[in-house]
Amino acid sequence: MTPTTSGKDILTGAFQAAVEAAKPENTLALYVPSKPRGRTVVVGAGKAGARMAAALEACWDGPLEGVVVVPYGSGQKSGRIEIVEASHPIPDMAGLAASHRLLGAVAGLVSDDLVIALVSGGGSALLPLPAEGISLEEEAEVNRVLLASGMPIESMNIIRKHISMIKGGRLAAAAAPAKIVSLVISDVPGDVPAYIASGPTIPDRTTRNDALHLVGVYGLQLPHSVMSYLQSPMADAPMPDDARFERNEVHVIGSAGVSLEAAAAYCRNLGLQTAILSDSIEGEARDVGGVHAAIAREVSGRDRPFSKPVMLLSGGETTVTIKSRGKGGRNTEFLAAFALGIDGRSGIEALAADTDGIDGTEASAGAFADGSSCSRMRQAGINLGEALQANNTWAAFNGVGDLFTTGPTGTNVNDFRAILIR
Repeated sequence: MTPTTSGKDILTGAFQAAVEAAKPENTLALYVPSKPRGRTVVVGAGKAGARMAAALEACWDGPLEGVVVVPYGSGQKSGRIEIVEASHPIPDMAGLAASHRLLGAVAGLVSDDLVIALVSGGGSALLPLPAEGISLEEEAEVNRVLLASGMPIESMNIIRKHISMIKGGRLAAAAAPAKIVSLVISDVPGDVPAYIASGPTIPDRTTRNDALHLVGVYGLQLPHSVMSYLQSPMADAPMPDDARFERNEVHVIGSAGVSLEAAAAYCRNLGLQTAILSDSIEGEARDVGGVHAAIAREVSGRDRPFSKPVMLLSGGETTVTIKSRGKGGRNTEFLAAFALGIDGRSGIEALAADTDGIDGTEASAGAFADGSSCSRMRQAGINLGEALQANNTWAAFNGVGDLFTTGPTGTNVNDFRAILIR
């Protein structure tokens, strides 16, 4: 790195290194199981589903069939594995049809058959299949409430899986006695496979009582049919020690930790000291942004706990409690609070972006910020503090041309944050 190297170029390069390390074509072949005596059926859901399917087809030279569901606009030409599209983050009829197709694909299998499940973040919304007595619109309403609640993704998925007929290991149970090998790209802090896409092929030990507890803690107003079902024993999902799962395998083939290490290697190759703060940071996005700003100020002003120049990296999944109908996502919320915290400070530049290429519901991955962001916004007639309170941070960064746009990346290991301190 030279003194004249663009900070945006360095930050972008680090992001690209992180995404490259999480692309299925670079990792999936290492975890492909042996061919079975019977059929090989592929099922899957998530933002990385199309690329995972393509990577599997490229390294599998035997018979292969199945279906994978991905968000609208992120599919690609189908090969032996059919790719279908549905809505994310709010489920729709196409997702409901896809859920039925996945269950149909694993019906009637025998012990000599193999199911390869390709699971990545986003799969919960893409696989709606409400339990008896709950409508699709009511399941969609649950998603809306959860997304606005500010609760961590693992807590959301505990509730989602207990009102579903396909999540919480139920897809795997439907495939028994066939063996299931789940290949997972993690988008959740801690990389617990059962929480990714609400674990359609991976059970865990949470119960409907855990779901009800979360509803109470967060004061969620859910449809009456949903609450009635959660109070019924039918809501309990199968447990991991169920005999139907005893031959199954789970492999995490991509994660935030691996991606951050790749970004760190990229930065060190530029001669930058680099520190990974954590790959599993959670909490309200604006609060996390404020803490990162405090660390950046400390390094910039006092050379502690790291000496400058340095690149600080972090990952995980923050949350946003939605209080207004502005435009934005958790990465621009993080970055707005960060920019406010370094207002007027020179030598600090940052990028916050979602590795899937979509921050919230807008067509950008995130944004850039530096010590001049607030003043440039003021000159443009934008009050960043007001934008943050109104959940309108996308519009604020868009107003000064600092959005970071990549398009769908074909993978998803959650938030990526890089802070360069010269």
